[in-house]
Amino acid sequence: MHTDPHWQTPVTAALDSADIRYQILWQSRATQSIEDTAAQRGIDPAQMLKTMVLRDMGGRYAVACVPGNQQVSPPKVRQLLGCRRMTLASAQQVQSTTGYARGTVAPLGLSPDLALVFDEQIWRYETVTISSGEPHAGLWVRVKDLLVLCQPLRGDICRVQDG
Repeated sequence: MHTDPHWQTPVTAALDSADIRYQILWQSRATQSIEDTAAQRGIDPAQMLKTMVLRDMGGRYAVACVPGNQQVSPPKVRQLLGCRRMTLASAQQVQSTTGYARGTVAPLGLSPDLALVFDEQIWRYETVTISSGEPHAGLWVRVKDLLVLCQPLRGDICRVQDG
């Protein structure tokens, strides 16, 4: 865990420069799943913003954000963006496209060339957690602040869940 009061990532720098308040949620170790991350941070997975990078057949990338307890539907993102078939980007593609390692991608500090799409369900929450861009911390932010800063497209991009 970091104790440096000057700890900063590109994500916290973007929030600071926009004068947006956030709270850091430290983790004692890096995690491999949304459920494990939520348990480490003591939060509900539904209030985590899962940020996925997708790639279409033509090499166009997009970033899709859904609640942590949901799965992104690449066909729905493709349809919303008018792209050809979309698949999840590889770890190497995520790193080269966003500058973040897979699992640490946040909807901030991204190239303006990347399409950014938020699922409709995110508007249900007053606050969500996003990645800090670093594997040992997440950030609580107000949804309305995040939306103003990110200016995402909005749509139904979650996979239909069984049951």
